[in-house]
Amino acid sequence: MIEIPEAFSRSTVEREGESGAAWLGGLAGIVEELLGRWECVPDGKVMHGGVGIVVPVRRRDGGAAVLKVSFPHPGNVHEPDAFAAWGGRGAVLLYERDDDRFAMLLERVRTSTLAEVEDGDEVVAVAGRISRRLAVPAPPGLPRLREQADVWEERLREDAEELTHALPRRVVDAAVATVHELGRVQPDTLVHGDLHAGNILRADREPWLAVDPKGYAGDPACDGGTLLKSRARTLLEADDLRRAAHRALDVFAEAAEVDRERVRRWAQFHAVQAAFWGRRHGFRIARSGPLLDRFTEFADRLAESLTERP
Repeated sequence: MIEIPEAFSRSTVEREGESGAAWLGGLAGIVEELLGRWECVPDGKVMHGGVGIVVPVRRRDGGAAVLKVSFPHPGNVHEPDAFAAWGGRGAVLLYERDDDRFAMLLERVRTSTLAEVEDGDEVVAVAGRISRRLAVPAPPGLPRLREQADVWEERLREDAEELTHALPRRVVDAAVATVHELGRVQPDTLVHGDLHAGNILRADREPWLAVDPKGYAGDPACDGGTLLKSRARTLLEADDLRRAAHRALDVFAEAAEVDRERVRRWAQFHAVQAAFWGRRHGFRIARSGPLLDRFTEFADRLAESLTERP
């Protein structure tokens, strides 16, 4: 039987409670059953992300792969659908799937990620090129981002009214306008949904391949906003935040072949969301204290920097 990483078990129980503990109790058995069914043998140390484990394996033909099993959650439902639609185009290949177990057998890539690259322009350019390759017609049945627009607007208005914040009215109004003008008329294009440098890994078949998609249908420019938000640590160190943020937008838009103004507007929307989210929930890397205050203030500054065109 495989050994489940202690840190993964602890975080799962902290997040999911009794249901998480019950799932963990059967996880090793699920892995063993899938290994037998898909004729694989373990081939390395069990790794994990936030919601699932990844077991390096060898297939019957000797080829390298990974078995990924995730905690059952609505956000994980359409991951295999995205991989199937891409067929290895810019993302890892899907070999097998068991949707009831939230499990997949996937192409194995390296463990180093795009986040380890020091050149900021290269990080954003690679992510943009990946985004372009992933932008294919979305299959039926995927959640449409345009269907979330009403919830986005309602939450923005509630947060602006209920929370103590320093965002100028024009900044919040710009985010609401993006929902009205872009959020409700998005194309049926498959997008990653969680595009950041940590979800783009070095590979052998191609230099870089994407992992961990959400599998949404929507505006590819929206992934640029997600990426920019994930660059917070790097942007925090910039001498001129406005200049650095707009430089990243330029590089991504050119590499992804999307409209630069749409990327700016989505990025500004994501920054406003992040500013409010931090005040309500904290951030994964900062739940309280001075670091939370620093990231919240940064989200405010980023949102304001992106509100106006350069």
